Amino acid sequence: MKDENRSHPFRDSHEDREASHQIPDTQQTRAPAYRLAFDDTDFLCRDELRPVRLQLELLKTEMGMAEYGVESTIVLFGGARIPEPANKDRARTKTLSDLSKYYDEAREFARLMTLRSKENGNRQDVIVTGGGPGVMEAGNRGAVDAGGVSIGLNIVLPHEQAPNIYVTPELCFNFHYFAIRKMHFLMRAKALAVFPGGFGTLDEMFESLTLIQTGRMERVPFLLFGEDFWRSIINWDALADAGTISADDLDLFRFVETAQDAVDLIDNWDGAGQKRSALPGR
Repeated sequence: MKDENRSHPFRDSHEDREASHQIPDTQQTRAPAYRLAFDDTDFLCRDELRPVRLQLELLKTEMGMAEYGVESTIVLFGGARIPEPANKDRARTKTLSDLSKYYDEAREFARLMTLRSKENGNRQDVIVTGGGPGVMEAGNRGAVDAGGVSIGLNIVLPHEQAPNIYVTPELCFNFHYFAIRKMHFLMRAKALAVFPGGFGTLDEMFESLTLIQTGRMERVPFLLFGEDFWRSIINWDALADAGTISADDLDLFRFVETAQDAVDLIDNWDGAGQKRSALPGR
């Protein structure tokens, strides 16, 4: 993070941190109590410091985005296990192999949106993904195809997880808390594109829909790629028929099949709710 704009006259914390590492080695200086609080990882990882860690995780990404100049984003959610079509023969199931076409659609969608983002200096409508493999990789890769930038919000997982190579390095962030990560997905969102995926994708999709449904977030274009997939795993109409959601809640999103479908819907989204009968997918 940049610190050249400091206006206060106090000694820089980096200087004290370095100085504290050059002190004489004594029984007192080796004691954990003597460490500078902000340089003591054991202290920062204590349960009592969770509120501070939450704040730090929110702030670091917020400051990084602001310093880069990111004003708005296009969110791309989707499964990590969906392969690139060239590798679909290695897919674990036939369904995953069939879903590989959405890798290309995600890549093309990101490319088209990034071409627009470049026109405003990569400040608005910047592609943001979870930074991992599968559909996420396709989104960041599409941004590279367009010669633009993209954001990756990675998270530490029990199994090996690393950001894909297409994320813009200065906009590649890592998280411990899922909740803070999801906040950063949505804080600047101007549209959401959800591709087939698993538990993580479902979690992100439903939390986003809930925020819009309850008025905690502005209504933005909300696009579900792959109508057959989404209808096969979620009985949307049954939710409305049961009364657990209202019929109007089914108008919060649209089904699309191609990148161009998605771009066209974003361009024609009226922001107040369009009727399903007037749009594809119904």
